[in-house]
Amino acid sequence: MSTLNLQDAKSFGKVGVLFGGRSAEREVSNMSGAGVLAALLSKGIDAHAFDPGQRSLAELAAEKFDRVFIALHGRYGEDGSLQGALELLGIPYTGSGVMASSVGMDKITTKIVWLNAGLPTPRYAVLNAQSDLAATAADLGLPLIVKPPHEGSTIGITKVSEAGAFQAAYDIAAALDDSVLAEEFVTGREFTVAILGGGAAARALPIVEIVAPEGNYDYQNKYFTDDTKYHCPAVLPEALTAEMQRIAVEAYRALGCEGWGRVDVLLRERDQKPFLLEVNTSPGMTSHSLVPMAARAEGISYEDLCVEILRTARLKMKG
Repeated sequence: MSTLNLQDAKSFGKVGVLFGGRSAEREVSNMSGAGVLAALLSKGIDAHAFDPGQRSLAELAAEKFDRVFIALHGRYGEDGSLQGALELLGIPYTGSGVMASSVGMDKITTKIVWLNAGLPTPRYAVLNAQSDLAATAADLGLPLIVKPPHEGSTIGITKVSEAGAFQAAYDIAAALDDSVLAEEFVTGREFTVAILGGGAAARALPIVEIVAPEGNYDYQNKYFTDDTKYHCPAVLPEALTAEMQRIAVEAYRALGCEGWGRVDVLLRERDQKPFLLEVNTSPGMTSHSLVPMAARAEGISYEDLCVEILRTARLKMKG
């Protein structure tokens, strides 16, 4: 690994790496941010840690960063709120803008956009305290997935295999969100497609297949064990690979995402049809994370990936 030449490294100016934050994914964000910070420093970039969960926006403005790398996950970092603050402060930032971040963080609104664009996603229902859970189970079938629509990293998600377990699953998700998403369970293989760039220049990296113990890709198996297996590039027919990458990029563009992101896809076992699950507009950058894994399969090192993402930092609002 080589450092950037002095002029190139200096061209980034003073860089803030934003990580930690206040969301339920703070622990993962701390790991992501530490990795990004070390990578940028190794390239000779003047990078500094900044935790919006412990320091104020006034302090962020006072740092006079020339640009920031957002390594925050979940609420207050990936949902458009921080992006709006950075637009107001005039600090260029990595990743998607206010609207795409906000929509991408809301799994229900994401589904509405995708369905309107003719993109495949599992059938769903939006639940509240007055919802008829038995009717929902009859409509979507069992098993089904229950999740809070504004959380990430599989936080608050339950697979419901028996009608009697539906209420408890609803309660878990409702403790985290005002509305709850119930989703048809698609039996099949699980994949993710990392994407770099934006607009017409957005491109998919090699697909990663995720093989979790007993199909349970939960918080623990994502970040803290080595039991989950990953295959990258995923073993798929060439035409199916191209189709999954195509719909992932279309899904990313439909939301207006840019910079980088990750789209999760399920491949239905019975007919090999892909279904879009969700988009991550500020994906993990930990040792277990999938975007760095996909980049490595294309010959891009972790350090070079961080620099490539940092180069895309900009203010998204004109005027």
